[in-house]
Amino acid sequence: MHESMYLIILVSTLLVLVAAFSSLLALRFGAPLLLLFLSIGLLAGEDGLGLAFDDAQLAYFIGSLALSIILFDSGFGTSLASFRQAAMPALTLATIGVPLTAMLFGAAAAHVLQIPLLEGILLGSIVGSTDAAAVFFLLRIGGINIRDRVRSTLEVESGSNDPMAIFLTIALVEIIATGGTVAEIDIGVLLLFLKQMGLGVVIGLAGGWMILLLVNRLKLERGLTPIFVVALSLLVFSVTGAIDGSGFLAVYVAGLYAGNSRIRSGPSLRQFLDGMTWLAQIIMFLVLGLLATPSQFGALAAQALLLAAFLIFVARPLAVWLCMLPFDFNPRETAFISWVGLRGSVSILLAILPLIGGIDENRTLFNVGFIIVLASLLVQGWTIGFIARRLGLIVPKRIGPVEKVELELPGSAHHELLSYRVVADSPVATGARVPRWARPSLVIRDGKSMRYQYAGRLKAGDYVYLFISPRYPRLLDRLFASHTPVDADDADFFGEFTVDPTKPARFLDDAYGLGLGAEAVGRTIAELMTDRLGGRAEYGDRVPIGPVELIVRDTDEAGLITEVGLSLEPETQRGSIPIFLNIRDIVRITRGWWRARRTRAGDRRVQDRSEALNALPDTEGTDDRAAPLAWRKTEEDRT
Repeated sequence: MHESMYLIILVSTLLVLVAAFSSLLALRFGAPLLLLFLSIGLLAGEDGLGLAFDDAQLAYFIGSLALSIILFDSGFGTSLASFRQAAMPALTLATIGVPLTAMLFGAAAAHVLQIPLLEGILLGSIVGSTDAAAVFFLLRIGGINIRDRVRSTLEVESGSNDPMAIFLTIALVEIIATGGTVAEIDIGVLLLFLKQMGLGVVIGLAGGWMILLLVNRLKLERGLTPIFVVALSLLVFSVTGAIDGSGFLAVYVAGLYAGNSRIRSGPSLRQFLDGMTWLAQIIMFLVLGLLATPSQFGALAAQALLLAAFLIFVARPLAVWLCMLPFDFNPRETAFISWVGLRGSVSILLAILPLIGGIDENRTLFNVGFIIVLASLLVQGWTIGFIARRLGLIVPKRIGPVEKVELELPGSAHHELLSYRVVADSPVATGARVPRWARPSLVIRDGKSMRYQYAGRLKAGDYVYLFISPRYPRLLDRLFASHTPVDADDADFFGEFTVDPTKPARFLDDAYGLGLGAEAVGRTIAELMTDRLGGRAEYGDRVPIGPVELIVRDTDEAGLITEVGLSLEPETQRGSIPIFLNIRDIVRITRGWWRARRTRAGDRRVQDRSEALNALPDTEGTDDRAAPLAWRKTEEDRT
């Protein structure tokens, strides 16, 4: 008994250590890390090292617990500014995009696998949502620096679309288990959906408020606070699920609320949740990998890979395009959003539900879903950086790497202790002074501490401690950041010229003939750009106006544009993608086509009349007033 217990602990620990070690390989070679976790589980399973694990209910329980922690951390780490910026398109993808993908994919799956349509839609629901862990890792840790709005949309979508996929899967499993058909999906299912999502949002907000209140009011030990927060998040998840609400949506909303509030021990909470998320991902992927049996994949590999290709190249892009039509995303951004539709642990977790419900005894749905996840992580996960560069979405880094640690001061909610490490080519290392409002207090050099006033010029390797407000300006990051040279690609991205954003917009109108008219009256260039960007400007945003394009080079703390670049070759003229057009583009193209058609029709009428006039008989020597009559008579004779 004791020997088997120690053996289980030994094997489990070794698997976790191997998975953690594999992260070094992923970061070095650019491999999708979650694919490595999943592969380790497969290699350790029944067809590998021989570890037999076939408990679907236990796997679903462990996976649900891990997913709730991942979603709470996803919400906790999502800034409210990013959420507001991407809320409408991301939530449209999460609520409408998932059912659209499920139906499109379901029709193809029913045909390819020769299964009933409802089971095909069930498989589409299983693989209908993107994986938050995979998207967050590739975008945040993978070093892909894309435009803020696109990044925010992908992150919010991946964190919020799981509840819809889970609801659809559970509902369809229950309908199929009771012998239902597609015709039985009625208004009752819609009401159930509204109930679950509504309870998820309401209880999530209440749970986030409760977490914030208890953490700030109770004087818990610093080491106990993160455990207390995780326990409260699981309480929100379980209570919501117990009253038939969406626990996954509730825990995400609770994390979003608490993470964007002034919560005590915020920096240490983020570090702890980051570690818990890594552990949850490793455990979940290892367990799901152990549950699979690769020897069963061969019989379905061809059909599954065909369906994976349909999902990646047809179903997901079409659903994304339809959802993005009302929003002002250009074709390249929409194409990238459609490509970053990585399937991961959630799809495998949902594929367990048909096993538990007794409607997938031969494991067809589970094995096909597993192969699709592997294909998605392999194809999409390994090419995200390449696709982003090909589509021109990579934004030059504003500053170089910064080494800093945020430390919260006990008993103070208004200041933090921030530690920077001075790097060799940073501005402070080359003579720039730290502003006095940052309250620099301590410098550690060669293991010796000294007051900032007596440290003199800062040197590479120094550690500087500053007392600052939690919302410290980005100026500090720039002062301590390593130098980032502006290469040819950066210059090409930001345009050939710089423009003063405080100048009147009419100057641009006069210089380049933009045809702004009344839109430029009494407005600066910055105001004009901000208005066209929907009221919020972000670093790297582009505003095409006629023959030129204005690019946001920088913004201040309040989000006001401080630097603008001008390109004489708008991005839209550099080989735009002929698909993924939004409504504005469609209207513009339709108007252009209609004007061109009317112009061609007018030219034809002029040409026909000219030919008719040329065909008139020679009327030289006759009365000019008779010419029209002679022309009409000629036309009558011709008729």
